[in-house]
Amino acid sequence: MPENATMENTQASDGWSRLALAQTEFDPEVVYLNTASLGLPPRRSLQALEGVLEQWRAGIASPPDYDAPLEGARASYADLVGVDPSRVAVGSQVSVFAGLIAASLPAGSEVLTAAGEFTSIVFPFLAQARRGVLVREVPLEHLAAAVSPRTALVAVSAVQSSDGRLADLDALTEACAVTGTRVLLDTTQAVGWLPVAAGRFAYTIGGGYKWLLAPRGTCFFTVQPDLADELTPYMAGWYAGGERWDSLYGGPLRLADDARRFDVSPAWHSWVAQAPALDLLTAIGPAVLHAHALGLANRFRAGVGLPPGDSAIVSVAADPSTSRRLERAGVIGSVRAGRLRLAFHVNNTTIDADRAADAVSGHVQEGNRQAGSRGR
Repeated sequence: MPENATMENTQASDGWSRLALAQTEFDPEVVYLNTASLGLPPRRSLQALEGVLEQWRAGIASPPDYDAPLEGARASYADLVGVDPSRVAVGSQVSVFAGLIAASLPAGSEVLTAAGEFTSIVFPFLAQARRGVLVREVPLEHLAAAVSPRTALVAVSAVQSSDGRLADLDALTEACAVTGTRVLLDTTQAVGWLPVAAGRFAYTIGGGYKWLLAPRGTCFFTVQPDLADELTPYMAGWYAGGERWDSLYGGPLRLADDARRFDVSPAWHSWVAQAPALDLLTAIGPAVLHAHALGLANRFRAGVGLPPGDSAIVSVAADPSTSRRLERAGVIGSVRAGRLRLAFHVNNTTIDADRAADAVSGHVQEGNRQAGSRGR
């Protein structure tokens, strides 16, 4: 066996072992299949958060101490998406970074997006209508074909929030390369279970409170180095300074040279919990996280008579009694766009997939198909 193949097999084996160990850090009282709404915290995150809250209570908390977990989280996220940490900015909300990009567009620009896209990456561009920015919506499966020379930007999620459909990113990047169109990719429903190479895209934005298992209040933004100078850091504050603790008062402007110039002053406690959660995910690795989550989703699909899909989010049309059946079985999911949505992640096991399937078997409407197959 070639040496690189042996190394890959060893890494995969280590990843599965770390997954098994990581699962012991979750202790839900239900079968939790709602990561697409809110991720569960691992024990290590809760312990870190409890520690800093106690320091806060005791009056011994020191703001500069929060820098270390934030920088650790930045580095771990960079590792997950395959870029250097210098290309990662941090904030609290997806819409803030989407607004930064929207404000940078020339007047009269066309922005292409998927119909039914999550509004945090649509509203910031619609809000630019007074400058003549036009937002054009097309079905997700037609997105690549709809790119034209007049399209300045495509803003789309790697995985659709409503139903788990995956964008065809290969087709999209190929189409955009021909026209010179840039891509803003929302990775909020992707990174953590789906391998994403952030460097392929002009910009990516990902919230941390779902698949990255953080409290609400963490967000990551990546920008290609040659595009960073085109963005005016409109929300620059002291945390975007080159030496942040020496950037508290007065001019001149002295921002960081790298993507940190786009940092937004952080919600400290959220980052304390985010850092250990990302350590857990990076130790397992994107390939094992993907295989695990997709395997469980397809086990559920098979259990209810659906064909396999390519998403860890399962979206099904179910009869009115289904939600009650899940509740009685102790299964927590959600309803989006009028459909039952279940999400499988690191905390889940085959027992969870089987219990959910047993609860709804026979109550999925005839002819329904998972909406999460890749748009062609």
